Formats: sequence, C-alpha cells, structure tokens
Amino acid sequence: MPLYDYFCDENQTTVAVRHGMSEDLKTWGELCERAGHPSGDTQVEAPVRRLLAGGMVLVEKRTAGGGHGGCCGESGCSSSHG
Repeated sequence: MPLYDYFCDENQTTVAVRHGMSEDLKTWGELCERAGHPSGDTQVEAPVRRLLAGGMVLVEKRTAGGGHGGCCGESGCSSSHG
C-alpha cells in the first residue's frame, strides 16, 4: 500500500499513513484512527487534505519478445525516435 501525507490546517500537523489508492481521508479523526496517531486536543471533525508527494515511480519497459530494454528494446533506436 502507498504511503500518503495528510495535513491538518487546524493543528498544523502532517501525518503519514498507508492506505489504498482509492481511499481519501477527510477528517482528523479518520486520519488519526487509520495512522494510530493520538488526536490530542484537535476536533475529530477537523478537515485534513492529502499532500502531493514527489515520490519515485519505477517503470519497467519490456520489448514485444519479453526482454528488457528501453523504448526501442535491445535492437537500438532508429532515427525516428530522436
């Protein structure tokens, strides 16, 4: 499961939590419950927002024959690619 950072404007706190890509937490209470984080003095109804992350995405490219390679495979690139 991916790791997401959420920010609460009410208490100026960022909390990291793992959940599925289709989920989106809306309140401080939901976030704290999911992350196992104490809610403290902040109202559980306080809104939170998911922050954009600059995470790394690894992509593996395969040729039609199943081998590993770049956009042109193991045969090399033709002049039409650049």
